[in-house]
Amino acid sequence: MRKRIIYGPILSRRLGRSLGIDVIKNSDTKKNCNFDCVYCQLGHADNNITGPEDVKGAVRTEEVIEDISSYHKNIDHLDYITFSGTCEPTLNLRLGEMIKGIKEISEHPVCVITNSSLVERDDVRSNIAEADFVVATLVSGYEDTFRAINRPVDGIRLENIINGLKAIMDMEKRPKLGIEIMLVDSTTNYPVNCTDREIDRLLEVLKTIGPDEIEILTVSRPPAEEYIIPVSDTRLKEIAFRFDEEFGRGRVKLVLKGLKRNRSSMKHENIEEEVYDLILRRPCTFKQICASLGVDSVELEPIIEKLMLSESVIEIGNVEERYYKTS
Repeated sequence: MRKRIIYGPILSRRLGRSLGIDVIKNSDTKKNCNFDCVYCQLGHADNNITGPEDVKGAVRTEEVIEDISSYHKNIDHLDYITFSGTCEPTLNLRLGEMIKGIKEISEHPVCVITNSSLVERDDVRSNIAEADFVVATLVSGYEDTFRAINRPVDGIRLENIINGLKAIMDMEKRPKLGIEIMLVDSTTNYPVNCTDREIDRLLEVLKTIGPDEIEILTVSRPPAEEYIIPVSDTRLKEIAFRFDEEFGRGRVKLVLKGLKRNRSSMKHENIEEEVYDLILRRPCTFKQICASLGVDSVELEPIIEKLMLSESVIEIGNVEERYYKTS
């Protein structure tokens, strides 16, 4: 039996309640893709597709519209209609037609989740320009790390991906662009992207792209390779703080334990300085700092950790009630 085009309403850590659409018919394989990512929750790619011209069983626009017409109105509180699934959606060159057709029958915003492999192509960028939101993967600014983690088919180069993402931002008509950074660690010496060197390079590359949003997350389900493990919460928070410093807290989202960070209603020019300044004036507990500055615990923890590591702040008090004060 052929896999359904619409794979139902799902609760996404990034998109809320989303109705997913798969645009490649895979009747005899689990997954077709032009990447074979070490972290993929679907396991290894059974059939590596080089490009759109090699796709067999591409879903037709009429099939998508028919299925959406009879499905989406029955779902309450739908946040997005999303193109994703078990195959890279931009491999289907009718994607733009599908998005236009959906918008004629639905008021729900449309999102495309892409591995970024084909964004260098004019026709692919024209297709995704019809969407409201595009979430594009970028795991590294180094070619060797990119190839180790995403394991693309021959012919896909990181430089072309970066240039394609820049081109999306320069389009006259374009979607909101979010860059998803899937961070991974390893139990072996396999190349990973959570080191300081990797983060430095990612920051440089993202500055040249200038996306609307940056999403930082790690693996949450069993990956394709058993030696790939999630990045620790502490390290994720440290990395998120660095991105906050560079891009501002409003553009950076840390997806941690299935939740996005809550946003403070306060505006902060330099939250680390404000935390230190508060502690400088009076010793405070963790909860007191959160309440005083309007930050949540996820945002505050890496700041306190950094101040402690630099010995700018020390802990006093007992286990039940610890205070922070300047050293």
